[in-house]
Amino acid sequence: MNVKVLGAANEVGRSGFLVDCNGTKLLLDYGVMFGKRGTPPQYPIHVKPKDLDAVIITHAHLDHSGNVPSLFVSGNTDVYATPPTFDLSKLLIEDMLKIEKYAHPFDLPEVNNMMRNAKEIGFKQKITKGGATFELRESGHVIGGSTILVESEKKRLFYTGDIKTNGSRMLREMDLDIGEIDLLITESTYAKTEQRPRRETESDLIEFANEVMDRKGVLFIPSFSVERSQEIACVLRNSNFKHRIIMDGMALKVNEIMFRHPEYLRDPKVFSEAIKSATAVREHSERKRAIEEPCVVISPAGMLVGGNAIYYLQQLSFDSKNGIALVSYQGEGTPGKKLLDTGKVSTRGKDLTVTAKVRQFEFSGHADRNELFEMIKQIKGNPKVCTVHGDSESCEIFAREIHERFGLETLSPAVNDEITV
Repeated sequence: MNVKVLGAANEVGRSGFLVDCNGTKLLLDYGVMFGKRGTPPQYPIHVKPKDLDAVIITHAHLDHSGNVPSLFVSGNTDVYATPPTFDLSKLLIEDMLKIEKYAHPFDLPEVNNMMRNAKEIGFKQKITKGGATFELRESGHVIGGSTILVESEKKRLFYTGDIKTNGSRMLREMDLDIGEIDLLITESTYAKTEQRPRRETESDLIEFANEVMDRKGVLFIPSFSVERSQEIACVLRNSNFKHRIIMDGMALKVNEIMFRHPEYLRDPKVFSEAIKSATAVREHSERKRAIEEPCVVISPAGMLVGGNAIYYLQQLSFDSKNGIALVSYQGEGTPGKKLLDTGKVSTRGKDLTVTAKVRQFEFSGHADRNELFEMIKQIKGNPKVCTVHGDSESCEIFAREIHERFGLETLSPAVNDEITV
């Protein structure tokens, strides 16, 4: 079994791994990496669809799914994923094309062609292609999100994609009942970071929300539309939060998709109650009315890059009774990062100081350092370990620490490297 690293080596973005099982070729993920503003997106190393037996998508986030339509520009291939992954990938890729017109080497016809070649599979459903079999397992990261097990000639590969080993209020924990492994390809996003326990973060957020309500203010929670928006609604609902909760933007479309796939949720009843008790806002006039009295507004974009977040930011930033809770990762060069670091937002070409209280809360969808090590400890066999999907320091240090702690052979591969077991 030979694996060629096409992307996500010493970087977060453009995941892609080409697995050659004695002539059967499987592509695990094929994502996009967004450049800093004004620079073009980057993609994994190009592969020809005619050389592939199948593409398998771990989950819908664009750094894992976003470049799959490029395989349908001049050919096609079978694409495997869970039903929620297909629904969300289509939504996110179409949104990406709308925002970044002509930035990508494909358009809606290729997305539609991808969906025509979609083969929906559930967790633990074994698929055979040539001399290889593969199956998906739960990852705990997003709805329908999976890890991938590939088996060929008595060698077994486990690719984590993105994982949250303990799951969340919305999702069951990661499935690690996977038997002996020969090659592990693991994400390293937070390999250097210990996160606060989720329950502590949740109670801090609720306390902040109640403080803002006591001041008769509005709490704005810019949030990723997939998973994070819904999780925040569940956290508030679970705490018997007494005030109105508004949901806006693409999160509403994601809600609909999640309602279609209740079997992928930890507790569909909790999700259903949280979403049904929130008020959906779809029109601009409703938006204005919604923030005339104390409430919580959950709306994308999580990093304040666009969407209806811009409207709420301009309306709510300059009144000290309001609050802004950042619950999503804030990438370098984004308005959210600027707000955190400088306390300023850009409005009509000017940088203005925000008087609303701004706080950051750690709601990561990724396993932290302790969870990653616990995951490796639980894996059976004596696998070779590749650390990917993290900055170069995270990948290299994580590889070294795994070797020191467990005595396993480890490497932090570069793009174009090949690994054989």
